[in-house]
Amino acid sequence: MLAHLHEASELGAERLPPEELERLRRTLERAGRRRSLSADHTVVGIFGPTGSGKSSLVNALSGTGAARVAVRRPTTSEPLALVWGSSGSDELLDWLEVRQRVALPEGAPLVGGGPAREPRVLEVVAPGGGRTDAALDARSDLGGRETHPGAEGPDGRVAHDAPVGGTDQLDGPGPEDGHDAGAAATPAPDPGARGSRRGFFRRRRRGSTPAAGQEPAQHLLPALPDTAGLILLDLPDFDSTAVAHRETVERLAGMVDVLLWVVDPQKYADAALHHGFLRDLATHEAVILVALNQADRLDPEDLEAVLSSLAGILAGEGLPGVDVVPVSARTGRGVGELAGGIRELAESRAAAMRRVAADAERAAGDLLPFVAEHVAAPSDAARAALSAELGMAAGVPVVVDAVRSAYRRDVHATTGWPVTRWLAGLRPDPLRRLNLRRQDVIPELRRSSLPVGDPAQQARVGQALRVFGDAAAGGLRDPWRTSVRDAALSTSPELTDALDAAVTGTDLETGRSRWWGVFGVLQWIAFAALVAGLAWLGLLAGLAFLQLPALEVPRVEGFPLPTLLILGGLVAGVLLAVVAALLARWGAGRRASRVRRKLLAACSRVAADVVLHPVLDEVDRCNAFSAAVRAASQRS
Repeated sequence: MLAHLHEASELGAERLPPEELERLRRTLERAGRRRSLSADHTVVGIFGPTGSGKSSLVNALSGTGAARVAVRRPTTSEPLALVWGSSGSDELLDWLEVRQRVALPEGAPLVGGGPAREPRVLEVVAPGGGRTDAALDARSDLGGRETHPGAEGPDGRVAHDAPVGGTDQLDGPGPEDGHDAGAAATPAPDPGARGSRRGFFRRRRRGSTPAAGQEPAQHLLPALPDTAGLILLDLPDFDSTAVAHRETVERLAGMVDVLLWVVDPQKYADAALHHGFLRDLATHEAVILVALNQADRLDPEDLEAVLSSLAGILAGEGLPGVDVVPVSARTGRGVGELAGGIRELAESRAAAMRRVAADAERAAGDLLPFVAEHVAAPSDAARAALSAELGMAAGVPVVVDAVRSAYRRDVHATTGWPVTRWLAGLRPDPLRRLNLRRQDVIPELRRSSLPVGDPAQQARVGQALRVFGDAAAGGLRDPWRTSVRDAALSTSPELTDALDAAVTGTDLETGRSRWWGVFGVLQWIAFAALVAGLAWLGLLAGLAFLQLPALEVPRVEGFPLPTLLILGGLVAGVLLAVVAALLARWGAGRRASRVRRKLLAACSRVAADVVLHPVLDEVDRCNAFSAAVRAASQRS
């Protein structure tokens, strides 16, 4: 899943909105960092509003008095970590930026109970090993009596013996700290907690709730296996007026493996909780626990009503599988069931990866609005329309007309009547005017005089690219629709030179046809006959002028041969010129058609090489992004 998100992040770079990319980057960064840290520890963050009794519940779960509870509200100003299995936890806590740490000794149970609770508590004041006032405060709360420092361990931490007291050793409840803000009494599993499983808990069967004020039997859950680690984080109130407190809660809510939300009967529907946090965690059902604290304050009917209402609210926010566990940190009711769920998470060592998977699924869900159905390559009609527009912009009609005119000019200069054909040389060559008949420069380096770069032509190119981009985008939505269109428009600067090179590199068939030479020879023969007839008649006229004897003139059908030569040469020259002109018109049309096809083919190649490839790359990028997001979100 993370690999697919990484792919989506790379493919969406510079396409998706910056805030979406930044959120995705942070998710991937957190996931990668968490996977590189201790996989044996499960970090459970305990969140809740002011007065919900989070700290008292922490003490009840740990069997210690490490979490401060007092009349003053809020009591928790900095996160406090209670660590089972401290080996390998320092780097993880450093990443979480939790300075206050209490490491429970090896073999410490998850839930304390009665006189058996006598663990040695190892206080880790800061990553550097030094003690702070906050740590001394936490130590003084361990049983309410002075602790004595023990020997310094190999890791530089200072061990203290601290009896973990029962209800008589914890601060009493205050008027503003909630009903159970005082004692961490001996909790035990609920005897009715063997129903069907949803989430991480066994639901209580209806009718199995102990009567109000009834306390369950006290006992200890076995210690966690040596290879399993657990970190309970007591966090500041998420509804605290202190900005720093809320920032801390929001930061750690995105980092811990399991989110345990503690609510009370008065604030269980608080909008700050549901709208500010739970609404955005619909994909995190597998790593969310909800505890209704102070359940002992409700009679069974009211308790069932509150539980049903809270379950309905959670279901409405996409968390139907999250069970609500009624607990009382004061009486110990339900604490064992809650501890059992936490223990199960710690022993499975799967919560961290479940959290990573949930974050990845949520990130993929955030990207779904940018996913499009599979988009095919631009249609042949769209490509043909682009090629035609680029041909118009490249001046193909101008070149075709020039080829047609040049052909007729060349025919006249070769096959015209020798007396007048020189006049064709006075007409400018249309191809030379466009710089398309230079032989001193190779076509690849030749530049034409076509108006490809004129503003009007550039506007035409831009319009053609925009239309093609829209056609290629098909049913795409933004930002991909815009990116495909931009990919097409971005090629505009390259098209000027590419189209000009396509035109100048096209064979315009400026060579001569064979029939030109035949007609040229016949024209010279007709002209020679005309000249011979004129010369003959001139000779006869000169002899007559000089009164010399006249020469006998041969006759054909009674017509003098010189006269026939003159008339024949003249008529033949005119007829040859007319026929050549007709052939030139026909040949010019054929040559123009062939050249037009060649020029359009060249423009099509330019469209494919310069425009189509970037557009197809962008379409493929969009398709790959959509496939990666669907794979990451586990949707087809």
